[in-house]
Amino acid sequence: MSKYLCVIPARGGSKRIPQKNIKDFLGKPIISYSIKTSISSDLFDEIMVSTEDPEIAEVAKSFGAKVPFLRSAINSDDFSPTVDVLLEVIEQYEKIGKRFDYLCCIYPTAPLISIDNLKLGKEKLIAEKRTSVFPVVGFNYPIWRGLRETEKGTVELVWPEHVHTRSQDLEEIYHDAGQWYWCNVSDLKRDKKLFSENTAVIKLNQTEVQDIDNLTDWEMAKLKYELLQGNK
Repeated sequence: MSKYLCVIPARGGSKRIPQKNIKDFLGKPIISYSIKTSISSDLFDEIMVSTEDPEIAEVAKSFGAKVPFLRSAINSDDFSPTVDVLLEVIEQYEKIGKRFDYLCCIYPTAPLISIDNLKLGKEKLIAEKRTSVFPVVGFNYPIWRGLRETEKGTVELVWPEHVHTRSQDLEEIYHDAGQWYWCNVSDLKRDKKLFSENTAVIKLNQTEVQDIDNLTDWEMAKLKYELLQGNK
């Protein structure tokens, strides 16, 4: 029987929002929402938080996650790729004799995550034999109409050939929703990357997604969370 691991990577050194991963979000540490969602989904054999911060570790354990080991210093700075953190987790588990077939990385500041979408991601990963699956969302405005400032202080179209193209005829472009990544562990260990030619996506709408990089994003996430809860 296949084994499923949930990894919630929660570094302690956020500069833009201090202690971002355990900051209060509508009455609870924001990481608790990711932990609760992963537990409630009933998708995982083990749910762990990867952190180098003892305070985050204690908060995570108080909400039901495991912290079987602390993250290494080399993977705890601003430049540590998520994939390196995940590979370290896999390696540490294998050292203690635990192996998993599939892994889902869930970000700690993603309270809008839907259990239904998590399940859909798992189904797509397995049924379509994908290396990974993650959610995306379209840009608010057609990227093909993008502007940039020149050295002279004027503006120019990045793609002037599309200036007269109808919006409905422009290709829709997506970006990472910043919520979760389902991965086949064997493929992840082999390729050492989250995205490959065999990666599939699930398309979300703007209401379901909010990247949190500053306090304005934080307040917007609160509004969206309350909106989604009110619609249930």
